[in-house]
Amino acid sequence: MSIKLTILGCHSASPRKNAFPTAQFLEIKERKFLIDCGEGTQVLLRKHKVQFSKIKHIFISHLHGDHFYGLIGLISTFGLHGRKNDLHIYGPKGIKEIITLQIKLAKSWTKYKLLFHELENLESELIFEDKKVEVYTIPLSHRIYTNGFLFKEKLGERKLNMDVIRSNPKIEICDYHNLKKGKDYISEDGNSIILNSKLTLPPSKPLSYAFCSDTQYLPSIVPIIKNVDILYHESTFLEDKKELTKQTKHSTAKEAASIAQQANVGQLILGHYSSRYDNLELFKEEAKTIFTNIYLAESGKVFEIKQL
Repeated sequence: MSIKLTILGCHSASPRKNAFPTAQFLEIKERKFLIDCGEGTQVLLRKHKVQFSKIKHIFISHLHGDHFYGLIGLISTFGLHGRKNDLHIYGPKGIKEIITLQIKLAKSWTKYKLLFHELENLESELIFEDKKVEVYTIPLSHRIYTNGFLFKEKLGERKLNMDVIRSNPKIEICDYHNLKKGKDYISEDGNSIILNSKLTLPPSKPLSYAFCSDTQYLPSIVPIIKNVDILYHESTFLEDKKELTKQTKHSTAKEAASIAQQANVGQLILGHYSSRYDNLELFKEEAKTIFTNIYLAESGKVFEIKQL
């Protein structure tokens, strides 16, 4: 099991020469998700050699331009490359209208299916699920309807205890599948039974990642993201500009750290920095007064957790 997060863009507002708006590429349990799609996202996908043709699901937090203005370009590029696979887009109600209007006026209908999953629930809800992964919304508090997203691995198969298995020569390779599924070993004649708990070990703890941008300080999200392995939380301002958080509905680095501390997360990634600041290390220094395991997002940076 593993989580691999590639930061594409992590700055707020308009793009600049070396500061790109929000976009992330998440690989979890062999699934590849795009989270937000600010202007220039597809260029950054190429720059950082991300296999973006493998993306089947895109999650858009809200309809401010720095979080989705790159989406129509990416959709168009997929079409130019002859994409055939369906593309699922999860985002606030209205995203279907915005995207389809652009396609309609450009007379550039895709030959692959665009499947929109429009969101308007104010409570956390399950929006994606397959055999290995679940995705939930994290309702946030911004100037318009906004969600974060919680990505969770499902509990995997049990691990084979090969030392014990080798001491039981009657157990064959063809039995391994049932053992991983938690079944006891039963001999062909039915006279011998070995409990699964003696032949296997518990599965690895499922990994999880929470994405929270944009939002003002919001303790109500703590129960949703409790104990996640990685939390990305916006930190637009430092405490010196805290008065701006009320009118813009953003957070400070210290407030992001407080959320991480309350939720007992494994590590905190700060991002969505205001262009007012040149020294980003100040965000880390301020947040470390509350929470210690902190990293700064930057374009091209990769965060990875692996479990055997």
